[in-house]
Amino acid sequence: MGNRGRKKRRLQRTKSNQEWCSSSLDANTIFALILAAICNSNEPYSESVIKRCLNSLRLSLIPNSQYAAFRLHQTLPIPILSLLPILLNSKCDEIVSRSTEIAGAASIFSFEMNEQIALDGEIVKGLILAVGASNKMVSVAACNAVLDLSTTSLGRERLLEFSALEHLMFKYLQVPESSKRLVSICSLDKGGDICLRIGVKEDDLVVLLLNAAITLINTYDIDQLENMPRKLSEAFSVYLKELWAEVHNQMLLRNTVKFGQDEHFNLSSIRTNNLAESIFRLSINAGHLTTPFPFEVVKKSIFGTRESSFENFILNHWEVSPLLVRSLSKALNEQDDVFSSFVQYLNLKKTVSSFVSPLLQGLVSCLPIDSDELNILNFLTTVRNELGCLIIYGQDIRVLRTMGHLKEEVHFFQESSEPCIKAPHFLYIDDILKCEDAYDKGYTIALRGMEFRFETIAAIADGLASLFGQPSVGVNLYLTPPDSQGLARHYDDHCVFVCQLFGTKQWTIVSQPIVSLPRLYEPLDSLHSSKIGNSMAGHTQFLLREGDILYIPRGFPHEACTVAESGGPDETTGFSLHLTLAIEVEPPFEWEGFAHVALHCWNQSSKPIHYTSVDPLSEILSVMSVNLLHIAIRLIGDSDPTFRKACLVAAITLPSDSKCWLGLNQRTIFIYIIDKICSESGFLEALRVVEVAIQKNEDPFQRLRWLQLLNWEAEMIEEHGGDFPSVGFEKLSSLFNQHRDKAEVAFMHVKSKFCCEVVFEDVIDSYGMVLEKYKKTRKQYMNGMLSLHCK
Repeated sequence: MGNRGRKKRRLQRTKSNQEWCSSSLDANTIFALILAAICNSNEPYSESVIKRCLNSLRLSLIPNSQYAAFRLHQTLPIPILSLLPILLNSKCDEIVSRSTEIAGAASIFSFEMNEQIALDGEIVKGLILAVGASNKMVSVAACNAVLDLSTTSLGRERLLEFSALEHLMFKYLQVPESSKRLVSICSLDKGGDICLRIGVKEDDLVVLLLNAAITLINTYDIDQLENMPRKLSEAFSVYLKELWAEVHNQMLLRNTVKFGQDEHFNLSSIRTNNLAESIFRLSINAGHLTTPFPFEVVKKSIFGTRESSFENFILNHWEVSPLLVRSLSKALNEQDDVFSSFVQYLNLKKTVSSFVSPLLQGLVSCLPIDSDELNILNFLTTVRNELGCLIIYGQDIRVLRTMGHLKEEVHFFQESSEPCIKAPHFLYIDDILKCEDAYDKGYTIALRGMEFRFETIAAIADGLASLFGQPSVGVNLYLTPPDSQGLARHYDDHCVFVCQLFGTKQWTIVSQPIVSLPRLYEPLDSLHSSKIGNSMAGHTQFLLREGDILYIPRGFPHEACTVAESGGPDETTGFSLHLTLAIEVEPPFEWEGFAHVALHCWNQSSKPIHYTSVDPLSEILSVMSVNLLHIAIRLIGDSDPTFRKACLVAAITLPSDSKCWLGLNQRTIFIYIIDKICSESGFLEALRVVEVAIQKNEDPFQRLRWLQLLNWEAEMIEEHGGDFPSVGFEKLSSLFNQHRDKAEVAFMHVKSKFCCEVVFEDVIDSYGMVLEKYKKTRKQYMNGMLSLHCK
């Protein structure tokens, strides 16, 4: 009855107002009436006149309204616009409410009106202050107006300039707890596309505050996100995460309501991925999410307490041969064992399969980020429609076993493993429960991206990445039942440390690699046993028990299986749970990458010498020769295994390294690299690569885009009329062919000077800068993903 009464009174009031303004008062009349009422504010009729005039203005802005007195003007008349700041500061809540309604209606009436409102700072400030009003009617109207103004980029920019987001967040934090938790997901079918939107029962103010805050958060750039008040941001994030936990649970259970089923249900324009993006954005610079383990602790947990253990590993095993490190748990204090916290979290005291469902239910999909992506907001723009979705089969999780005499992999969700299936298979609760059944039937649960799902694992990955001087470390989890094999025989394009947390597992590793140091993200020509060959001649076997760690270099074929043991103490005997810590050496951080950075640094420092020639042709040939030498280095890197080795120049120097053995090792390799470039980089071979790329309409520098981080020679080419790289290298090819002898002389001169003059120490800072840019983006991605998991 209450709602019906309010609707009846609203209709009566609207009818009365429409009759009052049916005379279509012009703008000058309304301005004069409002101004007179303001000047005579003590008169009893003044508020009534202002209210009626404002209502007339509001109706004039309603599309297709017969009372649109100012329709032809396309903008709110300037004199009336100048009165809004005064009206927005009125002591009468109804006047403030109607003024905000007019500002909002004008903001969506036309782009011109939106611009007028946005450029008037007093109006924008008035709207923002009205958001925090104690009167709910005013606050609701102000939130609507802020949303209307935010429909343009200028509007959003001005709102952010006047701290609108902070006011919205603070107001939201003041809303009673009970109003924030009545959340549902509404399923809307838009042309076959199911859209999941978030709604709140009873309280429309909560919906509006969330709408406005999330809209503005998702338009912030990196600097704005970094400059947000930290305590306010963290407090607001807590509430968003609580909301997200409920939303994620309803997604998992497929609990959605249809729009219109409940008249008390206030549907927002917030899609589930909008909420996920806001949480991600507020978390990317949060330093409290992960604190890397001290590198000394990580080193001890993996390589042991002996001072020479890590040195021995780097000099004799790294990228060369497997190494088994027996359990160190007895020799370590609990605080020095980086895996102890995660082991305690898993708490495998019950049946092994029973922990799978709780583990998986709180996870979201960790959408892949490009290996060369250095702007986290670019990533968000690309994936924003999928962010926060449930885990995807094949991408986040695999459930498989190797069977038969041919040892072929069989997937439990067979239909989802087919390459031709394009639609992602999201794992809802029924599929997650099936994973427990699959384990009981002998299938391995393989979960990727553990460093994005658990803070403890993230801290381990950060510490290990710093120890090896790499941008990131990937972590996978494998749970294998007794007497079973998960993955078929294969080799990886990254080095891994297999950390046995529970149970035992038998590993077989071929003694010699099939290929020499396969590069990250390159296609693996020989992946499974049918291509590698069934013969395991020349192999080594390792039985891993709890606490053992096995290092497997990239390129070494391997397989692993559990063995059924009889007479065990309980039903968990014979199973295995291990983590693989993958040192993902990306191309910029191989020795070839270091050589490219070295050439860039040398060229930058030598430019005043190189480019002072009065002969324009010689100057251009010298510039082009530097770029051609980059191509020549790449060619050597494709064939020489040393160029593919991980460059550990940025690895943390250990206090125990009194003899600087790591630094000496790196300098020795660097000398070899430079000697190789001097003796084997050829002019004609490099030029041919450019010519073939141009014929195929390809970029010969595609693999070296990351060098633009160092303000590479693109600018020099552009100065000479080229459009790097496509136009510039077409000119390079033509120019070099026209002046073949001079070009080759210039190339040999540049190469000779580089190899003679380059200094190892001069390169380190620039190399470290590239590494820090990569690390920052991966850290932001890690923080954002960690914030979305509900555990």
